[in-house]
Parts: sequence; C-alpha cells; structure tokens
Amino acid sequence: MHIEFRHLRTIKAIHEAGGLARAAEQLYITQSALSHQIKGLEDQAGVELFTRRSKPLRLSAAGLRLLALAEKILPEIEKTEEEFRALQDGKIGRLHIAIECHACFEWLFPVLEAFRKAWPDVDVDIRPGLAFDALPALAKEEVDLVVSSDPEEISDVSFKPLFDYEPVFVAAAQHPLAQKPFVEAEDFRDQTLITYPVERMRLDVFTELLGPAKIEPKSVRQVELTAVILLLVASNRGVAVLPDWVVRDVRFHSDYVTRPVTENGLTKRLYAAVRDVEASKPYMAHFLHLARTLPLKLQRK
Repeated sequence: MHIEFRHLRTIKAIHEAGGLARAAEQLYITQSALSHQIKGLEDQAGVELFTRRSKPLRLSAAGLRLLALAEKILPEIEKTEEEFRALQDGKIGRLHIAIECHACFEWLFPVLEAFRKAWPDVDVDIRPGLAFDALPALAKEEVDLVVSSDPEEISDVSFKPLFDYEPVFVAAAQHPLAQKPFVEAEDFRDQTLITYPVERMRLDVFTELLGPAKIEPKSVRQVELTAVILLLVASNRGVAVLPDWVVRDVRFHSDYVTRPVTENGLTKRLYAAVRDVEASKPYMAHFLHLARTLPLKLQRK
C-alpha cells in the first residue's frame, strides 16, 4: 500500500468537513478528483475507508486508523516545512565559531548573549580554534565562522573586519617598568613574560614587538586563564601584554599599571572569516554587527 502525504491530508479534511464537497473546497480540488483519490486509496487498501450510508460521512475502522496516522505525521511535516521556510528566510541555521584568539572569549560571550536573544533558533557553538586548523575547517563547512587576526587568501572565504584593538603592557604597580610612559622590546630582556599557552606566532607581543627586534625575554610562563595571569602580574611574578578589552577592568586598579607598547602604541585588527555564500544571511549579518559594536563599548568603559 502506497500512502502519500496528500492521502493523509485528504482523510483529515473529509473527517473535519463531514463531506466530500466541503473537503474538496478546503483542498482546492474538484469533488470528482477527491472521490477518485479516495477510491484509488481504498483499492490499494482493499477495504472501505468511509461508511458512505451515514450523514455526515463517517470514517470506517480502517479510515480511523489512517486518521490517527495523519494526526501524528502531518503536524511533523508542517513543522519541518516551516523550518525549511525559516532556513530560506535566514531565521534559523547554524553558527559554529572557531577562535584563533585565546583572549577573545572576554568579548565574545557578551556578543553571543545578545545574539541568542535575537536569534533563539540558531544553533550556536564555540570551538577553540587553537586546538585544530580553524580555517581549513571553515572551508570544509565544519565550522561557520573563524575569529582571527591573520587574514589569508582562501577561495570562497571572506575576512570581515570586526574592530581594532591595542595590545597593552600590564605590570604590578610597584614594578620598575611602571615608571616608564611606555615599554619597548628591550624592556622585556630581563623580564618573566606571562602569556597564554599558545604558539608564539599567535601572540602579539612576539609577532609585533619581540620577534622583529630579536629580543628574548628572560623566561616565558604560560597560563591558561586571564584571571590567573592578572593575579600573577599583581603579585609581581611577571609582566604581560594583553588586548585592551582584557585590561579594561584593571586599568584604574591600584594593584596594576597599564602602558602602551612602544611610544606610538600598537594596533591590531580582528576579523571574522566566513564563507561567501553565508555572509549575507540575516543572522550572520546581525552577528557581525554585534561583534563590531559590543566590543568597542567594552573597550570604552
């Protein structure tokens, strides 16, 4: 027996309308076409689906079984069709994010909180991009957006600028370098530098300052959590260079000093890498808008 969705819709419509004429109107077909459809279904089933001598038209035992099936399946079909329409309209979808910036969690969570309220039907997940090759994963559609400060030429992928930030030197208030108006590469030669546990090529202090100057700090201590880095700095166990959004809450704290890196300061830019075909989706466009504006508000606090 070959049952189609239209058969289930027909059974349900006739049951609710109580007759063929009204059901045909609801289904936008002629009464003769509806009768032909019912006869074909009954021929397949080998049983009558309606008690035709009753008024209004009543379902037989076999018809009631099909009605139960229709009432179970049709709502799921309608729900799926609505989801497909929402997908076409960009109302639902997937936003799996990989982060190549260890400190980016500090500004990303407020962005995601605002995004969640606006797009509750978008599936959001975060994967630390430092644990795998994020950009190849983006091209393979394993993730949908990569936060990175190092744009590359990748086919069908665009790097959307988010915002500029300043890597800032952080030290204890009593540290000797606290007396300087800014720090230079040479100042790190006799210092313990506290960093995130990532490759040097992903740390601004090495790529923008120490590497070009060929300066090596006395030692490097790797720490996972920003809060622990700041705790160690306040205890005068070392110094750090962190993005300005990370130090916004300690800039005016009596335990710390923050200073520009070099006389003119350093400026870096964060990007969101997205596949071109998805860049214009409404929820993606809104996420990019939030990612450009909310971190700037945090920096100004």
